[in-house]
Amino acid sequence: MSVVGFDIGNENCVIAVAKQRGIDVVLNDESKRETPAVVSFGVKQRFMGLAGAACATMNPKSTISQVKRLIGRKFKEPDVQNDLKLFPFESLEGPDGGILISLEYLGEIQKFTPEHILGMLFSHLKRITEKNLEMPISNCVIGIPSYFTDLQRRAFLDAAAIAGLKPLRLMHDCTATALGYGIYKTDFSDAGPTYVVFVDIGHCDTQVCIASFESGQMRIISHAFDKNLGGRDFDEVLFSYFAAQFKEQYDINVYSNAKASIRLRASCEKLKKVLSANAEAPLNIECLMDEKDVMGFIRREDFEKLSLDLQERISVPCRKALADSGLTVEKLHSVELVGSGSRIPAISRRLTSLFKREPSRTVNASECVARGCALQCAMLSPIFHVREYEVQDAFPFSIGFSSDKGPVCTLSNGALLQKHHPFPSVKIFSLRRTHIFHMEAYYADLSELPTGVSSKISSFKVGPFQASHMEATKVKVRLQLNIHGIVTVVSASLLEDDIVDPHARSDAHLTSDKMEAESNRGSASVPNSAEDGNLKHLKPSSMSADDGMRKSKVVKRLDIPVSEHVYGRMADAELLEAQKKELQLLQQDLKMEHTKDKKNALESYVYEMRDKILYKYLGFYTELERERISSNLEQIEEWLYEDGADESVDVYTEKLEYLAKLLDPIENRYKEEEARAQASKGLLDCITEYRMLVLPAGERDVIIGECNKAEQWLHEKIQLQNSLPKNADPILWSNEIKRKAEALDMTWKHIMRSLASPPSSKDADDLDQRDESDGISMQVD
Repeated sequence: MSVVGFDIGNENCVIAVAKQRGIDVVLNDESKRETPAVVSFGVKQRFMGLAGAACATMNPKSTISQVKRLIGRKFKEPDVQNDLKLFPFESLEGPDGGILISLEYLGEIQKFTPEHILGMLFSHLKRITEKNLEMPISNCVIGIPSYFTDLQRRAFLDAAAIAGLKPLRLMHDCTATALGYGIYKTDFSDAGPTYVVFVDIGHCDTQVCIASFESGQMRIISHAFDKNLGGRDFDEVLFSYFAAQFKEQYDINVYSNAKASIRLRASCEKLKKVLSANAEAPLNIECLMDEKDVMGFIRREDFEKLSLDLQERISVPCRKALADSGLTVEKLHSVELVGSGSRIPAISRRLTSLFKREPSRTVNASECVARGCALQCAMLSPIFHVREYEVQDAFPFSIGFSSDKGPVCTLSNGALLQKHHPFPSVKIFSLRRTHIFHMEAYYADLSELPTGVSSKISSFKVGPFQASHMEATKVKVRLQLNIHGIVTVVSASLLEDDIVDPHARSDAHLTSDKMEAESNRGSASVPNSAEDGNLKHLKPSSMSADDGMRKSKVVKRLDIPVSEHVYGRMADAELLEAQKKELQLLQQDLKMEHTKDKKNALESYVYEMRDKILYKYLGFYTELERERISSNLEQIEEWLYEDGADESVDVYTEKLEYLAKLLDPIENRYKEEEARAQASKGLLDCITEYRMLVLPAGERDVIIGECNKAEQWLHEKIQLQNSLPKNADPILWSNEIKRKAEALDMTWKHIMRSLASPPSSKDADDLDQRDESDGISMQVD
């Protein structure tokens, strides 16, 4: 079972795995710890990660980045429209109001949903992990922002399913960071909870949570966020500053050129990092656009003035989280600052002023989410033993529930689940109905949602069922806020009163129908009411009948089917089609990789053989062979860079086999000479060894004679071979020399056997016959 944690950032992704010695971060194919969240479409192949990021400037309209901002969103949402203005790729509204990304691939215009693009990225990360672990993976835990809506969470699950992953949990980023922080600490006070603030300033958002730590457990008290404030907004401040400067100084409009905008934004991001450690920094870009080189300069002080509004916005979610927690600054133990955008000195000063203490950087700013997810996956996995540690998260939205007769509520604001309700959790409520009915889940407080986001979550159809009597019957509905933070109705049960005669023969039948006994003194259910916790086991009570017999009033419980419809979610058929499409695209990628490998092999063979002909194989070929080989190598090299730049695997294989056929005779001559020299040395070493053996006089004379004959034979053959040119076919083969050495060795073994136990005349005859049948001659030519 795999134990993997994924942090899918807006800009970069990090993969962590749990191993016996702890949590490790997986390195990608370029030995980097972070993989760009980029998918680029070439002419015939997709490029993802670092390869995709390298294509951004060359192929901007077919390079998709920051897809996390689009998943589970509607095209007309104001925030989505603001994001799409920054992206160079083409997008349009789908039939369901969602987002479609349009691009050219494999010679035709293709449209993909953000879920499919994210699924491609998941597939790439999955292959990196499997290559590292040398095993297939499926189970994982994935980090998500706490502000994700129900639809966005389901969209993440769909994207993971497209890649063949099975998330055990979608975990809030700050919760994962808090888990990685708290599980290793053993110095928490026994006097009461320890409160820690986690501020995560990512590439596109800011998330804040306050966690309570005690021995063996952590609890998230509050979440707050600004989903439109991150490191990229500080980059955009620098981008706007230099774009205006270059417009005035060089008369170029960077906004009008997609490639120039991408290059300038990348340079501004690097400049921001330089300003984090230096008081000033230059900006130099060669040939930005219109063949003009540009130069700029900015001081940290000026940058902080330009970004003053952004710095002030950082304080808003921090104050919100503190207010929702009900704590004062004095009760906080520490403030942990993480995220790619957290390195700006002005932000640290702002947080220091707000929380009355300097932020700490105890955990790794870029890897903490992935590590926390891997820890959670290990805790959910049966193959790892992790010490008991309870993790309780808080849901950042208020959820309401309504039926066809009005809202189902237990709170004053009309919500069934209040904001910061702990999860995973279950709530059970009772309704009185006579037949099939519908319910809806919705966000109770629209102010918690981005502008343009629908308050509707999902609808449920409960039934069909048939009540035994005409009056309304009690229906218990089990509502779950599951481990992913998704609201769903997991079951519904019909509860009907029934009188059971203890002397009746139908007792066994009633028991088999899942009956619950209920006291007749229980209060009647109101039309829409709810309660926390699980169903209680209700005890039977006795009642007096007219005949004086004792009878029990029991509640017969029957399960009712529940069907769910999620507003805006990808249909099952669409998900299946996306999985098939991803498999086809993956096969195309593998095919192109195989073609590329074969082309590279042919190119390498051309260069390698050219060098060997000039140096290593010098003298092992005739002039005619050299001219023919050199001519073919030159022709194939030119073909590779012209007509053969984009050919099939079969064509490259055919060219490679043709060259190998020309070069094999020369290579065989070279290898044979090396093998001949090694075999000759082996035979001479064998002769020297046998001459030094201490044997009786008669046997020693025999072995010395055989050694002399073998040595003389080898000397004559080598002289004859050396008289020929290297490019001639050999007359002395290495295998022939090896056979002489084997014959000499057999002679020695025959002598040793005769000394150990002198054979009879019949045994000697048999031995001679066996030696002759084996083709081993004791006599040397």
